Amino acid sequence: MSARDAYSGFQLFFGDIHNHCGLSYGRGSLDEALRNARLQLDFASVTLHGHWDDMPQDDPDLAYLVDYHRRGFERAAAAWPDYLDAMNAADQPGRFVTYPSFEWHSMRYGDHCIYFRDAATAEIFHVAHIWELRQRLRQHPHPSLLIPHHIGYRQGYRGINWQHFSAELSPVVEIMSFHGASESTESEPAFLHAMGPRDYASTAQAGWAQGHVFGVIGSSDDHSAHPGNYGYGLAAVWAEELTRDAIWDAIRNRRAYAVTGDRIGLQFTLNGAAMGAVLPFTDVRQIDVAVIGSSAIDTIDILRNNRVIHREAVAPSQYRSGPCKARLELGWGERESLSDWDVELAVEGGKLLGIEPHLRGSDIARPDLHDHEPRVWSHLDYSGGNHLRLRTRSTRNLTVRSAAMQGLTLHIDGGQETLIHVKLCGVSRAIPLRELSLGARSGYSGGFVSPGYVFHRAVPAAEYERRISITHDSGENEREWYYVRVRQRNGQWAWSSPIWVERAAN
Repeated sequence: MSARDAYSGFQLFFGDIHNHCGLSYGRGSLDEALRNARLQLDFASVTLHGHWDDMPQDDPDLAYLVDYHRRGFERAAAAWPDYLDAMNAADQPGRFVTYPSFEWHSMRYGDHCIYFRDAATAEIFHVAHIWELRQRLRQHPHPSLLIPHHIGYRQGYRGINWQHFSAELSPVVEIMSFHGASESTESEPAFLHAMGPRDYASTAQAGWAQGHVFGVIGSSDDHSAHPGNYGYGLAAVWAEELTRDAIWDAIRNRRAYAVTGDRIGLQFTLNGAAMGAVLPFTDVRQIDVAVIGSSAIDTIDILRNNRVIHREAVAPSQYRSGPCKARLELGWGERESLSDWDVELAVEGGKLLGIEPHLRGSDIARPDLHDHEPRVWSHLDYSGGNHLRLRTRSTRNLTVRSAAMQGLTLHIDGGQETLIHVKLCGVSRAIPLRELSLGARSGYSGGFVSPGYVFHRAVPAAEYERRISITHDSGENEREWYYVRVRQRNGQWAWSSPIWVERAAN
């Protein structure tokens, strides 16, 4: 059985179920957050900050932090009833799925988000201990989930405490957000937030090594009313349909995985079972992997018990004809203010098979509660065919190592003479795929250090599609776990949920 067979009957959906707006502490309105979410996501939860029992209140240097969070919690409590109504009204089965949620902070146990499948009875729980929180959720009349996030911080500093973890309500763990990646202490992107560095004992690999069974997702933890903020993290799920029940079922069954930003398609099976499965013991394990990247794949790793047992590197090749992916990015420059872009694009002599947006909001970690600047920056007009229009805004990159560009990827079926017609900054330009097969082509909106744009190299299908099939003979009789890790050359990643093989019977 191939990787494709195990996922038959399922569709791949992408969402962001952990992000914030101005209803607690963050920027922007709930309406702006939902409008941004619909631009590039299939499902979303806009999360309110709910409770933090063990805030460091005895440190006078942190008085500002305590006050900042308390004011956010007060805003969330006041907004909660109207928030539930709005989240319920935004749910559109088959088009866009929403869940209500709140965040529960803890120095002792790590931060968790609580999700409710139904909005009617959702409530914020003010409890001090993780077991109290689980008890309240068990008693709740409708299904709920308790998902840890930014787990990689040191225990006692809002990182996860694996001694108190239970998979009962936590089938998955959020291992990717703007905080960084928590797969291991060497994962990219690194932790750069003021909350500190990673500690191995809090990573996903440490949790698996202790025998815990959980899958993985990403979500942004964005605070600027921009769910899906590009590069901050997304959740990918294999579900039967785009409904609350189906997405929920996929998460409950760990048929889910984490990506940094690009919508990397990933299928992974072991002995014919999809990711998230727990299988009976067999000596020989047939492993199949199928990847469809958003750009050129660099490496695909298959790991057993946190160690790489197979690595496949994908060599660059030159585009000749057929399907390819070409990415447009907009930004750069030295302007302190926002730069407006109005891009009209058409494909001639080929077919635009589809697009993938890579849109960003503000890059903020601790926002001003009183900032009321508009948060909807982007408008995308595309409903199929060979034409699209993107209106957006970009900021200059805050540092030479922090990207703030807007972008989208074009999936084109064509050849060397296929043209991308683009009208941008009032100037029209026609770029043949022949030129992009050699490398990127760039331009500027004005003079030196003005905002710029680039069409990246046309990536042929041989670089973004890959299938792997290996047989692994374990030789062990203990429970083992396998998972897949994908890296693209542009620095975007994907991590599958594991598949477990139980120990041999005595």
